[in-house]
Amino acid sequence: MSRTKNRLAEQTSPYLQQHADNPVDWYPWGEEALSRAREEDRPILLSIGYSACHWCHVMAHESFEDEATARVMNRLFINIKVDREERPDLDKIYQSAHALITQRSGGWPLTLFLSPRDQVPFFAGTYFPDQARHGLPAFSDLLQRVAAYYRQNRQAIEEQNLTMRQALAEIYGTPPSQGSPLSGADLDRAYEQLERSFDSNAGGFGAVPKFPHVTDLELLLRRARDSQGPQAAKALHMVHLTLSRMAEGGIYDQLGGGFCRYSVDEYWVIPHFEKMLYDNGPLLGLYSEMAALSGEPLFRRVATETAGWVIREMQSPEGGYYSTLDADSEGEEGRFYIWTPQEVRALLNEADYAVFARRFGLDQTPNFEGRWHLHVHARVEAIAKALRLEPTEVEASLQRARQRLFEVRERRPRPGRDEKILTSWNGLMIKGMAAAARHLLEPEFATSAQRAVDFIRQTLWTGERLLATYKDGKAHLNAYLDDYAFLIDGILELLQVAWRSEDLALAQALAELLLARFEDPVHGGLYFTASDHEQLVQRPKSYADESTPAGNAVAARALHRLGHLLGETRYLAAAERILNSGTGAIQAAPLAHAAMLLAYLDQQHPLELVVLRGQGEALQTWHRRAARDGGPERMVFAIPSDSGALPPALADKTPIGETTAYICRGTTCSAPITDPEALDAALPKKP
Repeated sequence: MSRTKNRLAEQTSPYLQQHADNPVDWYPWGEEALSRAREEDRPILLSIGYSACHWCHVMAHESFEDEATARVMNRLFINIKVDREERPDLDKIYQSAHALITQRSGGWPLTLFLSPRDQVPFFAGTYFPDQARHGLPAFSDLLQRVAAYYRQNRQAIEEQNLTMRQALAEIYGTPPSQGSPLSGADLDRAYEQLERSFDSNAGGFGAVPKFPHVTDLELLLRRARDSQGPQAAKALHMVHLTLSRMAEGGIYDQLGGGFCRYSVDEYWVIPHFEKMLYDNGPLLGLYSEMAALSGEPLFRRVATETAGWVIREMQSPEGGYYSTLDADSEGEEGRFYIWTPQEVRALLNEADYAVFARRFGLDQTPNFEGRWHLHVHARVEAIAKALRLEPTEVEASLQRARQRLFEVRERRPRPGRDEKILTSWNGLMIKGMAAAARHLLEPEFATSAQRAVDFIRQTLWTGERLLATYKDGKAHLNAYLDDYAFLIDGILELLQVAWRSEDLALAQALAELLLARFEDPVHGGLYFTASDHEQLVQRPKSYADESTPAGNAVAARALHRLGHLLGETRYLAAAERILNSGTGAIQAAPLAHAAMLLAYLDQQHPLELVVLRGQGEALQTWHRRAARDGGPERMVFAIPSDSGALPPALADKTPIGETTAYICRGTTCSAPITDPEALDAALPKKP
């Protein structure tokens, strides 16, 4: 007998829809659920997760699909499900609350019990099993104990809730910074922390699980560019080793491209198999930059394959980028990706199998539940020597084998794909795709990014505000700080590859709304939610990086660059205010604020703005000449002569003859340059 679907069936979130058949009387977050909780004086059970989360699936299967457990939940609580990707505002607040209550870091699934009067949590945890194990109580027992505690300890809960509100206000409140201005000493402390935590054998930082930490790597790459001698060499080595080991590891999909979320071991061999758009956008940009900087084929191949995976599997027919690929398929984590030697041997000839098995360790001990997840085990040169082949023959063999296995793998049951389109994550991928187009000279990648921008403009931009999410023909939820900041940043990167005046106009409109609706007029900095957002327990404002770079940091960098491009001093002043407001937080924990430190470096190094005016192939040739070896301080925009609707700061840079360059450093611009040799002389090569 089929069960009636609950309220989640009408939601756009695939994660919420996954729970639509649960016997739990789930609500989405909203006034209907909150009002009922207040009226019936029942505590709220708040469960936060996302569609690609493996342990979210486990808890759902063990508890939320269980009739007996659901009866207890329905009797004792008002049950609310939240997709953390659609409601990052709620996730930020309640992750912080979890840390305060448990004194441990959180994660997903996040499980909280809230007072019905004010939605302040009085108990919190993450995953709870269906039976008591690993020091955790059975979930059904926990439910009854929490409900009893709520009934019997109202006074204690009210006192705790007051303390919780005060603690959250301290976390997210922003009094005027008491620290001294940021300096090179703050940067040095961050670099020293990175050096101490660096794994000199396998790359990366800290203990397992190992995450890519792209902003840390970007900070090190900036160190390598801005310094000389041993300091520069050491910083570049840390970036190079980390990216090399990740590219050769199992965290990278050796057949299809793209990176998984993190590695469960120190050598990057076995990942948590979910693939997130927000990881792959920044990684795509970083690998393409390293490919241009080093000339190494490995980095170019990884960037090209990752971009190919995104276009092939993660870009919707409408143009926007999907959110995630699940870790699981056919009910097992990683099943889509793993092999046995017998499977591979049956697909390849004897010579190609001999090469492939050595390369990816099929002649070694199984590394994942009795089977093999592919990672580079042997160097091409070692394989060539062992098999008496030329390295080029080994490379050709590997390419044939990888293509054959990829084709076969494509016929397997696929991991689930979360097809909601998030504005913020699209901004990160637009930037990554545009950076790859710029560094690798691949126009297809720029076209992909433009399709995503067009989708957002047509679907998630009302002309008066930005929306956060789209699926199944419905765009909704007012956008957050990250949506605005990441999209402006992505558009600015894209404009350096392919100029469209309508894209600049969108970036400028977004910047105006960002300052009007998100800025703290008293203490500076940007709130995570707009001024007319739903009132929650706290209005978050933070400067630390999380799984994505801090929205305040990205906004500061984007406003700084946009301000120079448009000659708009209000944007430059706003970027400075954001940085100043975060000084105290940065100095307290420099490495937690790598993106803010990158924003600080932007302000310390004068931006070099190159505006090219002209037409056709000559304009593109000048563009390539001006963009090469420019370093992070140089931005190059090739604006066709017939581009309309240019703002005054660009409109007055008119073309003279076939092609003309204008070079601005800070607030000073050069006379027009019409000779390519003069352009080269005016733009010296940077490290």
